[in-house]
Amino acid sequence: MNDIRRTILWVIFGFSMVLLWDKWQIHNGHKATFFPSPSAQTAVAPAAPASAAGAASVPVASSATPGAVEQPPTGAAVPPTASAHERITVSTDVLRLAFDTEGGSLVEGELLKYPESATDPKPFLLLDESAKRVYVAQTGLIGGAFPTHKTPMKPMPGPRELKDGENELQVRFESPDLGGVKLVKTWTLRRGAYAIAVRHEVVNTGTTPVSPQLYLQLVRDGNKPPGESSFYSTFTGPAVYTEAKKYHKVEFKDIESGKAEIDKSSTNGYVAMVQHYFASAWLLADGVARDLFVRKVDTNLYAVGMITPLGEIAPGQSKTLDARLFAGPEIETLLEKLAPGLELVKDYGWLTILAKRLYWLLEQLHKVIANWGWSIVALVVLLKVAFYWLNAKAYASMAKMKAINPRIQEMRERLKDKPQQMQQEMMRIYREEKVNPMGGCLPIVIQIPVFIALYWVLLSSVEMRGAPWIGWIHDLSAPDPFFILPLLMTASSLLQTALNPAPPDPMQAKMMWIMPLMFSVMFFFFPAGLVLYWLTNNILSIAQQWIINRRMGVPPQFNLPKFR
Repeated sequence: MNDIRRTILWVIFGFSMVLLWDKWQIHNGHKATFFPSPSAQTAVAPAAPASAAGAASVPVASSATPGAVEQPPTGAAVPPTASAHERITVSTDVLRLAFDTEGGSLVEGELLKYPESATDPKPFLLLDESAKRVYVAQTGLIGGAFPTHKTPMKPMPGPRELKDGENELQVRFESPDLGGVKLVKTWTLRRGAYAIAVRHEVVNTGTTPVSPQLYLQLVRDGNKPPGESSFYSTFTGPAVYTEAKKYHKVEFKDIESGKAEIDKSSTNGYVAMVQHYFASAWLLADGVARDLFVRKVDTNLYAVGMITPLGEIAPGQSKTLDARLFAGPEIETLLEKLAPGLELVKDYGWLTILAKRLYWLLEQLHKVIANWGWSIVALVVLLKVAFYWLNAKAYASMAKMKAINPRIQEMRERLKDKPQQMQQEMMRIYREEKVNPMGGCLPIVIQIPVFIALYWVLLSSVEMRGAPWIGWIHDLSAPDPFFILPLLMTASSLLQTALNPAPPDPMQAKMMWIMPLMFSVMFFFFPAGLVLYWLTNNILSIAQQWIINRRMGVPPQFNLPKFR
């Protein structure tokens, strides 16, 4: 029983090494050994980028059976031609966007406040349509031979840059008459905003009533974002939110296999494309009926979107529908203001409730300290204070175990050939000394969810991206360039092991030294912010353990390994 706590740690370390080995295999281009993916996504660059994105034929909601989603006939309302493509570039203080005159689609989006990396000041490219990537936002009409995202549209003259003193910039596209319908699409960008208003005005230019439906979709390839680390896994792909089913991520492989399960219809919610730190999402007002879909549209190309009916439009009349497109960083406070549940694109997993509160506390500390690195240190200090008495009980139990360890060792040596008697004698010593072998385990187990939640907060928060700490740490989201923090982390882990009571079993004692070394390997590839969090936690734990040992009359001593 005295080894249960160490056994739990052994299991955690062992499982971590299994995950590390799997990630190492994937990192080196091999198949995963323990957790193979059912169907790996192959990076396939489209031969003709514009036509690749344009090949996303939109699901059509059948007018005969409302809410049903079915495939349209192959081909667009008007076949695209070489002259259909012209890029219109506009910029605000936070966005630089490029629209294609084919469909008036958004085909490129740069985030001007976010560099590619700490060493590359070029603005981060979120949306893109090129030979290497496809990630675009498209809208159009279905239900007839109406204008779609493949219809050549005419850009209206107007300013292309938000000037000083201005708060709004508009880009307007008009389609030709198709099927007795003209579509006027107006994109409105505002200063400091990552949410773009998109107004669709549908004009019936024919002689009979029409009942078109509007679709809004995000199309992207199934590749991971460039430069994403293989040593920690973050989600990339579509997500759907409704009040009924809440936030639901959809794996590309599930779309491929036809196993994707989402709400098919709703009057609320959004569709999104999510990746580490950044997201895009189509938003409609609550109460607007919509069909939701995810589908594969081409080789390694996937779509998530919404279809909403516009109702009947009489000849000479028009109808307008407003939507919003968010394309930007996953900042919780920003996302919460845009739409219910949108902050969930910043995914904390099953510990979301706890993680959101830790993020709030971290943000409040940053408002005072104005440095994310020191805010992490301050947060760990506050958590240590909150769990002081739990930790004190754990370290007190360990100190008692350390005090009686010589008796245990002598008894094990004396009764090594009588295991049953050895166990009985060990229990007798525990009773006499009033030592609970599990006393050091429970307080640690209680804290595990808190520190896992904090791990996800630091891993998911875009605020860490490009945030400096001190000296050589210029980006808390990137690994330490000189490996100083991981080396200190390794040293602190070994020091903790040395301060703990040595396990009676010689083999287990050796493994308790080997496992921290193996576990520490991962920290050489982790973001500096995560390593700083673990290092701070280790240093505070060592200090508290040292103080408690001295108070209990157990002089701190180092139990060095014996590998002979």
